[in-house]
Amino acid sequence: MPYRKESVILRAFYVAAFLMNKTQKSLAAAFVAGLLCVLGFAPFGVFVIPVLAIAVLFALWSRADRPSKAAWLGFSFGMGLFVAGIGWIYVALHDYGGMPLPLALLATLLFAAFIALFPALAGYAQARCSVNNKMLRMVLAMPAMWVLIEWLRGTIFTGFPWLTLGYAHSDSPLAGYAPLFGVYGVSLAAAVSAGLLALLLSPRPLGERARERGAAFAALLMLWIGGAALRSVAWTQPHGEPVSVALVQGNIAQDLKFDEDALPGTLETYRRLTLQNPARLTILPETALPLLRHEVPPELAEQLRDHARQNGGDILIGSFERDNGSYYNGVFTLGTAGEQHYRKQHLVPFGEFIPLRPLLGWLINGVLDIPMGDLARGDARQAPLEVAGQRVAANICYEDVFGEEIIRALPQATLLVNFTNDAWYGHSHAAAQHNQISQLRALESGRMMLRATNTGVTSIIGADGKVLQQLPQHREAVLNGLAQGYQGITPYVRWGNAAVMLLIALMLAYAWLRRKAFPLPLAGEG
Repeated sequence: MPYRKESVILRAFYVAAFLMNKTQKSLAAAFVAGLLCVLGFAPFGVFVIPVLAIAVLFALWSRADRPSKAAWLGFSFGMGLFVAGIGWIYVALHDYGGMPLPLALLATLLFAAFIALFPALAGYAQARCSVNNKMLRMVLAMPAMWVLIEWLRGTIFTGFPWLTLGYAHSDSPLAGYAPLFGVYGVSLAAAVSAGLLALLLSPRPLGERARERGAAFAALLMLWIGGAALRSVAWTQPHGEPVSVALVQGNIAQDLKFDEDALPGTLETYRRLTLQNPARLTILPETALPLLRHEVPPELAEQLRDHARQNGGDILIGSFERDNGSYYNGVFTLGTAGEQHYRKQHLVPFGEFIPLRPLLGWLINGVLDIPMGDLARGDARQAPLEVAGQRVAANICYEDVFGEEIIRALPQATLLVNFTNDAWYGHSHAAAQHNQISQLRALESGRMMLRATNTGVTSIIGADGKVLQQLPQHREAVLNGLAQGYQGITPYVRWGNAAVMLLIALMLAYAWLRRKAFPLPLAGEG
């Protein structure tokens, strides 16, 4: 029989699995479930997989005999999810930040481990709820605690809500809950689905009572049918006539973007791409002109302004600004409406500012070569930009990750515009994940989202969250299309995250109050 390398690997795997004890197998299962969960997010988009993955985690949690074991299971799941899902941070640190390879790998791993502490906390907290009823624990306590900790991860230390479960459902029936409860509401619907599924697939779900098994299936079905029905609801209304737009993707390599020798070519690229289109609203990406506003050549600014006026509209341009000794990552406008400005308010830690500078500044400046490491924040509330007959709520790069901040400009704004440079992450999945996040912002607000990016994903997203047009990544191009302004208000714009937080509080309170109503033994007990 010929030697087969695959057979040897499989045998080694089986031997390793046989030698593992029960706890090690559970931790390995949680880690694999976390890895597979990434397949639900862009660019893969198989939204059923995260529900299955979380169902596995919930089933493992239900078998944990100690809160500490549940915490380790959550940590293991988180390591699988974040190592696979945000490993692109290595590209920014090593390829463009200049961090040595071993240090960049270690920093990426440590960051994933830190973020994995949040699923660990969710595991520990749900186990400490003292809910000894399996149904209540898996359908109420576990989902509510999971989403509560997701919200915490997206809030403290300036927040990192990347890979929030709800984003995997940008194109699923559950996205219908976004205009009501935001992305965390979608997460909650997905987590409750996972809990119901875990019960249905359990060897003895609900004490083998067929009626309750049927109720769990009916609840799961209703949850998804309800989300699908909500997707057809028009929460906002078109306002005015559609406006022609041009989203410019300059495709300037990150290692050339801030190179002084490459600057003339960068300016010429954006000049040429802008002047060749007749759109009423033209949008250039984040720091498209890698200069301070007052350093932009006057002849270039005048040429762009004249072109915008000839088209009866405006151009939105990403650049840096200096004001009273402070530097900002901003956007300025040229055209018929007069020059206006937006300054980024939610900065990226270590990328745009250094937390605890007296303690960490010397270390970060010594190992990273990032040109935007000392920026100031813009005002938390800034008026929409009045351009091309629209009121634009501008957000720069990472800012569109925070739905509760995007809605500050609503209902006044008629359009959302995201200015991004994801070239920091090379050919990784970061840009596709970022575009998926913008889909939820469109759904939550009932507004179209226009995304102008340096290397992609440049796209036009409808008010229903669907991607209408999109450019291929890593290609110099202009995306021409139409953008419709909208007016009105969604429930999420009115309530923000308060509604879903109230719902979570009610779920946890009910689970705790009824914790001994139906004393079903947990798996592995009795």
